[in-house]
Amino acid sequence: MVEQLEEKKQVSVIIPVFNSAGSLEDLVSRLDSVLQAGGASYEIILVNDGSRDNSWQVIADLSRNHAAVRGINLMRNYGQHNALLCGLREANYPVSVTMDDDLQHLPEEIPRLLEELEKGYDVVYGTPTRQQHGLWRNLASTITRLALQSTMGVENARKVSAFRALHTDLRQAFGSFRSPFVTLDVLLAWGTTRFSAVPVEHAPRHSGTSNYTFRKLIQHAINMMTGFTILPLQLASLLGFSFALFGFVILIYVIGRYLVQGGSVPGFPFLASIIAVFSGVQLFSLGIIGEYLARMHFRLMERPTYVIRAQTVSPSVSSEGSQ
Repeated sequence: MVEQLEEKKQVSVIIPVFNSAGSLEDLVSRLDSVLQAGGASYEIILVNDGSRDNSWQVIADLSRNHAAVRGINLMRNYGQHNALLCGLREANYPVSVTMDDDLQHLPEEIPRLLEELEKGYDVVYGTPTRQQHGLWRNLASTITRLALQSTMGVENARKVSAFRALHTDLRQAFGSFRSPFVTLDVLLAWGTTRFSAVPVEHAPRHSGTSNYTFRKLIQHAINMMTGFTILPLQLASLLGFSFALFGFVILIYVIGRYLVQGGSVPGFPFLASIIAVFSGVQLFSLGIIGEYLARMHFRLMERPTYVIRAQTVSPSVSSEGSQ
């Protein structure tokens, strides 16, 4: 049974869409049922993130037939978090809910997130009780969460999910953010530390396959660490100091052996190994510095976070949802 939402609650549901034409009608229908059951005022913002199928046509049709549905069509594929940022900036209601377009996030779980949000939190994550992904995807997601924890500095970072409920006013904390590299959870941490999480069911994917590959998730983790924290630079500094100390110890050993035994340390392989280790550390540190310089370069280029191609115009934002 769908839990009842508090009367007169106003909710914006933001959904980034990428090649999900087959699931959108069912998703909107279930959202209507859940949100209408509590008498909430709501809008459903579908952000088409450069889909290669007919997702935008489906969104346009839904917008014409459902007063609560708004469609935003981006110029190209910018990424899930960029699309979410676009939708969050376009939201009209004080509470926003973000979720995926593949029906793995159950609309019926939304009331639980909103109930937890009313306890004084600013962001509530719906953490899956069991992930419906493969081994490599789950491993990559775990690595991403660990990277996010170092970035956000809060324990609940390990419980992050694309299924969230949050106060829309949090967008004020990153109103001037213009970088092409977006991680919404880090931006939310700029505005609050009051996070919470509730366990939710995670359904199998409705259709198609996930667009998040292992490589993309690892790249996302790298973007988080180099785009929003100096942790990698601190790591490079620590490695440099450690190996410099190690080299100093080797130098003392060489001098001490010469003074005591009157001869040098034999063994070219040993010397070559030491040189290789030091060279590797130097290249590693230069690579990290290069990542930061690249991000500075992209920001100086002022590449847009996203560009909107078109928006649908609904008759009105319904106070009772679609009829």
